[in-house]
Amino acid sequence: MGSLFANARSYSIGNKTSYSNGCTAELRWAFIRRSLSIDFNMAEEGHEQRRRLVLVAAPFQGHINPLLQLSAVLHSKGFPITIVHTQFNSPDPSNYPDFNFLFLQDGLSDHDIASLDLTAIVLVLNDRCQLPFQECLAKLVKEQETLGDQIACVIYDELSYFSEATAHNLKLPSIIFRTSNANTFLARSVLIEMYSLGRIPLADPLSQEAVLEHPPLRQRDLPISSFGPMKNFFKLLGNARDVRRSSAIVYNTMDCLEGSSLAKLQQHCHVPIFAIGPIHKIVPAPSCSLLEEDTNCMSWLDRQAPSSVIYVSPGSLASMNETDIQEMAWGLANSKQPFLWVVRPGSVHGSERAESLPEGFREITGEKGRVVKWAPQREVLAHNAVGGFWSHCGWNSLLESISEGVPMICRPSFGDQKVTARYVSQVWRVGLHLEDELERGEIESVITRLMVDKEGDEMRQRAMELKEKAELCIRTGGSSYNSMNKLVELIKSF
Repeated sequence: MGSLFANARSYSIGNKTSYSNGCTAELRWAFIRRSLSIDFNMAEEGHEQRRRLVLVAAPFQGHINPLLQLSAVLHSKGFPITIVHTQFNSPDPSNYPDFNFLFLQDGLSDHDIASLDLTAIVLVLNDRCQLPFQECLAKLVKEQETLGDQIACVIYDELSYFSEATAHNLKLPSIIFRTSNANTFLARSVLIEMYSLGRIPLADPLSQEAVLEHPPLRQRDLPISSFGPMKNFFKLLGNARDVRRSSAIVYNTMDCLEGSSLAKLQQHCHVPIFAIGPIHKIVPAPSCSLLEEDTNCMSWLDRQAPSSVIYVSPGSLASMNETDIQEMAWGLANSKQPFLWVVRPGSVHGSERAESLPEGFREITGEKGRVVKWAPQREVLAHNAVGGFWSHCGWNSLLESISEGVPMICRPSFGDQKVTARYVSQVWRVGLHLEDELERGEIESVITRLMVDKEGDEMRQRAMELKEKAELCIRTGGSSYNSMNKLVELIKSF
């Protein structure tokens, strides 16, 4: 299959499309036919059968990265890789020359995208991508058969559940990839049960009342969506959690963090569960940032003292109002700690500018602070100058932080972030949970607690211990290492 895409790495299904080398669809299929005849002759000369994997992404930063990291790991195990992605938020194939990319016509309108209703966007994608994916996968199966090769299975992000029906129709096994964690899945199951009993919506979304079905969560920690109508959210939850006829589930997590939760899930699941994280530490893979990373901040970090910098990043989707950013700015300034702060264009309601910072802020902080639009997060967290991470508590960010032994200030926005923040502060005890309204005095205090006080030193020590445990998980004989080998054995058995 590799030679088929040597000169035209990606194509779209649905309309006549131009490719990176400028060829049209007609020319592309002429190219494929020529390539097929060449490769078929090679097959007749004793070409070894290869088992290609098709991985279907969900088009959001927190989902694209781990899927591409998983693809890199599986490629290192000898599997040819094809990535299927929507045109919306599509990654740059040139960053992944070893993979083939197929881009689906997703049917999203500018209105759909501008709505920022993530629940609605996912539901629309699953409705509109199924037919293009059916056509796409059927063609790919025929190509592989002509080459004497075959597709081993389809691995799909849980939010791209349209993939399962197509795989089943083509008699291909499928595997679910969950980019969130096991605790979030359990919390979602509790939510669905509460919804069926009429206990959702909550009378008080900020209630401190314990969730008896899932300690240590409180009602305010439940992963309830803030996007669109509640009925749409629970429709999506039901679809995403349904295993259907898939053969296995893969989690980007590890036993040292979620061993008991994973065991509980496996008890109630009829297919094997593989915890193989942290995936980003197994095989080096290039970043797939949808925003341009400011790498100049790394030279600024080089000039800072060890463990002195607080890195602040609210994630790729979260946004805040003008008051919040003003309080954050003065809290950071008053803490007197060096800081690297990501202020993403669009992260402030009603503004695409990074200059929503208060007047005089840059002059007061001077060289002690650095504000960027986006940062190379994995490299930043690995830098010895970084001693703390103010995070939205997305699961990828949590894994990246723990993998480098960096304690956290948790400021979750929605969904699974709230579950993760609770576990960071109350179970793993490697961070502080900053709740309620942002206020500069409280921000200054929590930064000091993490970066200066003995409390922060103890969290840093626990974070370093988790880092060591995470490293053991992916080493030979570790739980994630063994799970990955079992996953590969399962795929080869199909």
